[in-house]
Amino acid sequence: MMAPVPRFIAVLDVGKTNVKLVVHDLETGGDVFVRTRPNVVIDAPPYPHYDVEGMWAFFLDTLKEAATNQRIDALSFTTHGATFALLAGNQLALPVLDYEFRGPDALDDAYVAARPSFAESFTPRLPGGLNAGAQLYWQARSYPDAFAKVTAIVPYPQYWAFRFTGVLASEPTSLGVHTDLWAPKRRDFSSFANAEGWNRLFAPLRSAFDRLGTVTADIAARTGLSPDTPVYCGIHDSNASLLPHLLTHKPPFTVLSTGTWAIIFAVGGDASALDAGRDGLCNVDAFGNPVPSSRFMGGREFDLLTEGHAKKPTPEDVRTVLDGCILVRPTFVPGCGPFPAGKGSWSVEPTSLTAGVRTAAVSLYLALVARAAMEVAGAAGPIVVEGPFGRDTLFAEALQQLTGRPVLIAAGATGTSTGAAMLALGPDGRPSLPPDRPIGGGYDLTGLDIYAGQWTG
Repeated sequence: MMAPVPRFIAVLDVGKTNVKLVVHDLETGGDVFVRTRPNVVIDAPPYPHYDVEGMWAFFLDTLKEAATNQRIDALSFTTHGATFALLAGNQLALPVLDYEFRGPDALDDAYVAARPSFAESFTPRLPGGLNAGAQLYWQARSYPDAFAKVTAIVPYPQYWAFRFTGVLASEPTSLGVHTDLWAPKRRDFSSFANAEGWNRLFAPLRSAFDRLGTVTADIAARTGLSPDTPVYCGIHDSNASLLPHLLTHKPPFTVLSTGTWAIIFAVGGDASALDAGRDGLCNVDAFGNPVPSSRFMGGREFDLLTEGHAKKPTPEDVRTVLDGCILVRPTFVPGCGPFPAGKGSWSVEPTSLTAGVRTAAVSLYLALVARAAMEVAGAAGPIVVEGPFGRDTLFAEALQQLTGRPVLIAAGATGTSTGAAMLALGPDGRPSLPPDRPIGGGYDLTGLDIYAGQWTG
């Protein structure tokens, strides 16, 4: 007799900005429990690193809280990319490095000579630790004694799975996200990872859908979870957002997954035309398939440009921006996105603008950057926006007009958690989700094409 499919999945969701514990109901497609805390970076020797013990305490406490009043049938994990844990036995050999730390740049010349070609890895050279291979390269040479003790290299989602189960695993969505460590077409470690000997240190390859085991007896005692609670392997967060769409749409289509990063997935696209110089790259989906992609730091730029005072624009605010040609030009997070060398600027002094006008200008700016990023990825078909940008009506309407393609808003607001929960359905599962919704026409965008021409001119 087959075991029943789990219904209530507790997802440990580690984003770059926030950490969440979500209990997702696979039957209704909704979340029945959500707790959030900031993702804290500890700026202390040996280098800036994540507060994994603070997260661990948060996860155990909130799991105990959730399990008190809510059935939990399984655990799953999703995290941001560009992050690996270096284990010496059951402990960290070195702290989990913050990928925004620029220390690895000190070895840039040597790393550029060692890293694989774009044709093999489909990975552009990115600053700081955004190429996880650069992190490992720098750590191995900067802390040779500690690195020599490493017994396993584990992607970040599987690090958390290991702490709950004691089972070591690696998984391709994290290995394949601009790491230089994976060859997507070959579905294997890159020549660079092999040359460094790291392929022998990576934990055994597993599918994101795999059931790794059950929670340990200690975890069950500390949280109140049943000792036979299954634990799934886990998945990179943008690929978690992509999974529901892979299960419900036919290619070609485009997914714009938004958060700190905005990731474009050109499902059904051709990777051969990707431009490495404009943040074109391949992701690897939950099934192990390469997906042409591009990125920009959309959520971070929105926060920087609105300075924490975002306000939903009125129709009058939007007309003020378009009629006055108030422009925001890229880019305010240097080194990434379709304009990596751009030096961000405003056509007016932003402090002179009302909050609504300023927010309108920022939303239009991000729609223009998104269009450019989609061109880099070779995106086609309808566009599905998921995550926080799906609540930005002006952004969605502008993107639809700029691209001439229908824009749909994904059902639900927690795409990463939803996708990670769906791992429990298995690779042939069919999610229960409300349909994506088309956008309305609430803003008068007359003159947007002229405005866009001024922006690119």
